[in-house]
Amino acid sequence: MVEPFRFADALGPAKVIEIYEPRTGLKAVLVVDNVACGPAIGGIRMAPDAGVEECFRLARAMTLKNAAAGLAHGGGKSVIPADPAMAEAGKERLIRAFAGAIRPIADYIPGPDLGTDERCMAWVKDEIGRAVGLPPELGGIPLDEIGATGFGLAVCAEVAKDYCGIALAGARVAVQGFGAVGKHAARFLADKGAVLVAASDSKGTLFDRRGIDVARLIAHKEAGGAVADYPAGERLDRDAVIDVDCEIWIPAARPDVIRADNVGRLRTKLVIQGANIPVADDAERILRERGILSVPDFIANAGGVICAAVEYRGGTAEAAFRMIEQKLRANTALVLAEAAKTRRPPREVAVALAEARVRRAMRYRRWS
Repeated sequence: MVEPFRFADALGPAKVIEIYEPRTGLKAVLVVDNVACGPAIGGIRMAPDAGVEECFRLARAMTLKNAAAGLAHGGGKSVIPADPAMAEAGKERLIRAFAGAIRPIADYIPGPDLGTDERCMAWVKDEIGRAVGLPPELGGIPLDEIGATGFGLAVCAEVAKDYCGIALAGARVAVQGFGAVGKHAARFLADKGAVLVAASDSKGTLFDRRGIDVARLIAHKEAGGAVADYPAGERLDRDAVIDVDCEIWIPAARPDVIRADNVGRLRTKLVIQGANIPVADDAERILRERGILSVPDFIANAGGVICAAVEYRGGTAEAAFRMIEQKLRANTALVLAEAAKTRRPPREVAVALAEARVRRAMRYRRWS
């Protein structure tokens, strides 16, 4: 295991738990980073290469995200290193075993993440009585179905456009990771007049400079097809989406997809971070030096956790969309205006904002 104190600072982590359940073969890690603002909300990530360090970083990102959004929740994350495409019976065993293992950790509320969905959250809720991102039959708001995170990315882009000299009408968009987040971001941006020219998934990249029919591509994906098998446009290598000339580039896949060794390939004016921690710190500095505006992940992609927080309190999808619109519009404007005024990187401004909110909350809590 990665030494937990390597990541410790004044904010956390509050708990680090390794889980092994020999009967099911479950191996997992849970990091509850900070609960000063309230019980931590954070997803369960299932991926073959999901690791401990990733879990620490994602948990901190959730602390910052929830604080920046003004939610009464702290941040946490859990990872299960396993193939999310395994047979349903095996996946259910792992998820239920994980839920049983975290039953005593009452200050952690699990939600869906990469490799898990509302069905998985239903299994968790059945085991321990707490989860968000539930099926509507259980009182949940299906955030992946309605596209809560993607909606927030479009709101963010609408604010950010004024800080990088573009218009949404006619703006060319490239999406890395045309899944639950990426497809809805493309859909909501298309509604604002933007044009999807490239999309990728784990199998390859689809490119069409004339524009891709977003609704048809979504239907193709939901029918089980890969984007590169779509019967129009040009089929490229998976990583070729980085090279596409566009105004808006959206990473909506895995962490650290943009690094110092490939950031120079980006040809865009605006990066809206749809995934968690998709841009490495050194790459973020290079983007700034090149004059490319990059909106930090925990500001741009907060739509999903805002939706989860609304659900947790019994709210509706309509209420969630209203809150996402309000909070992301205000927070994006606040961060970008302060960054422009002080000539500081947007991430530095956003981190300072979120950490200040956490520290203020910590003054009201007893830490022992």
